[in-house]
Amino acid sequence: MRSFSIKAMQTDRPDEGRLKIHVTAASGGTPISGARITVSYTGEPDRQLEEVTTDSSGNTEELELAAPPLEYSIEPSEEQPYSEYTLSITAPGFEPVEVVGAEILPEVTALQEIQMIPEQGEEYERFVIPAHTLFGDYPPKIAEAEIKPTNETGEIVLSRVVVPEFVIVHDGVPTDSTAVNYWVRYRDYIKNVASSEIYATWTDAAIRANVLAIMSFTLNRVYTEWYRNKGYDFTITSSTAFDHKWIHNRNIYENISRIVDEMFGNYLSRPNVKQPILTQYCDGRRVTCPNWMSQWGSQALGEQGYSAIQILRNYYGESIYINTAEEISGVPYSWPGNNLSEGSRGQKVLQLQEQLNRIAKAYPAMPTISEDGIYGPATASSVRTFQSIFGLPQTGIVDYPTWYKVSEIYVAVSRIAELNP
Repeated sequence: MRSFSIKAMQTDRPDEGRLKIHVTAASGGTPISGARITVSYTGEPDRQLEEVTTDSSGNTEELELAAPPLEYSIEPSEEQPYSEYTLSITAPGFEPVEVVGAEILPEVTALQEIQMIPEQGEEYERFVIPAHTLFGDYPPKIAEAEIKPTNETGEIVLSRVVVPEFVIVHDGVPTDSTAVNYWVRYRDYIKNVASSEIYATWTDAAIRANVLAIMSFTLNRVYTEWYRNKGYDFTITSSTAFDHKWIHNRNIYENISRIVDEMFGNYLSRPNVKQPILTQYCDGRRVTCPNWMSQWGSQALGEQGYSAIQILRNYYGESIYINTAEEISGVPYSWPGNNLSEGSRGQKVLQLQEQLNRIAKAYPAMPTISEDGIYGPATASSVRTFQSIFGLPQTGIVDYPTWYKVSEIYVAVSRIAELNP
């Protein structure tokens, strides 16, 4: 395989991708304003291309960066379909951070989360991002039964399907006792895996089909307590031979993030089967897998106009369908079941207002509003500001993704307040 060269990007009028960076404190997720970020090509680390600083919400402006031609990522190619950049981040009072190999695809926006730890006189943290699974060389999935037996002696199985707040990711093969275990928010885990295993330039239907397969597989591991039943202390691994590729501190993509936020309560079922289906797949190019989904094949079907469920049924059979988890863990208040907007009233509006005001203490760009249970113009304005900070459509309406994003940020800033009263 050949990498798309820096010289070619400089001289051949390349496509462009976009990058936004969000910098927070590792202990609680509060924004870091005034952080300085320099951007360079990974192949030329001393040649600075951009320098930006974060605003009061820890966000940078959106950068436009050179990327390889779009066709490299929407159909199989020997050429590297993304460009790689090195990000160097400094902020007063915090240890410097460097991310090597942030992946920029054409025509989509990459989102890079940076968490910084307080200055301790140590060397900077350096994270090297490995190749994308569709471009690099990774072991193929070892086949398993898609439905796990649940009647064995000692089998640990949950009583119902619950979306967890966190999964514990073992960053290696199951038997590697030296691998680090990371606590990762469920949605962040799904976004990371999808960004590591498919391209954000694919059709919306192909992305949704793959996200559903990733979520269903993950929830099967959660539901069956697969690794804990084998004596391990984690939920899932980062090995492609056993599970999915998860990469610590890699960037994700805005459209993948939006799709996961819309769908994270879903998984795939079969009639009369309680557990989420272990939906395995392969790239469909270097590795073929009859009766599993082909990743490149899903993109080809998306180009032909197939919907997400049509793509999934093409590979897993007509009996598969989309189901919804009975419970979402780690949220203070459940989704009201309908959008909240100007004119809405009641307890759910009051809960929303209370959470927005708590978030505003950490994010000063957000206004403080009256907690009166009435969704008026001030509440709508606060919601729009929140949506702007966290990359959601700025509608001023609290839909499913916005409600759960408010919950996520509220929980994060409240926890750090509890630790540091």
